[in-house]
Amino acid sequence: MSDALPQYVVRRVTWQDSRDALSSVRRAVFIVEQRVPEELEWDDDDSDAVHALALAAGTPIGTGRLLRDGRIGRMAVMPAWRRRGVGSAILQSLLEAARALGCIHICLHAQTHAIAFYARHGFVAVGDKFIEAGIPHREMMLRTP
Repeated sequence: MSDALPQYVVRRVTWQDSRDALSSVRRAVFIVEQRVPEELEWDDDDSDAVHALALAAGTPIGTGRLLRDGRIGRMAVMPAWRRRGVGSAILQSLLEAARALGCIHICLHAQTHAIAFYARHGFVAVGDKFIEAGIPHREMMLRTP
């Protein structure tokens, strides 16, 4: 019997069409695992954002979103799928969407433990560390080609 996880796909979706799938990952990672207060997780930006949803055999395993101003956020991958390329695939999908929207500067608030992940994708940390939802973060920027 193999321990290999099934393949996954990343799709760009809307909040209106995929709210339950997107919410299930964010609830598990941010609200349950990281203890982000629920009232801080949900906002009006979801309805207009471009969302990336990773699925394995139809099960949501990761998500992220891009706001129209070039801000990436709500990047989350289920624990069993971390360090398997899912986060990179989600980020690449959002970067492609940002370029298609004409975004020249892309920014995000990286949890400090994830700075190296974003740096591998060309993001550069700027400014001082700050606390957001009780978690240390740094702002990171990427200039698209």
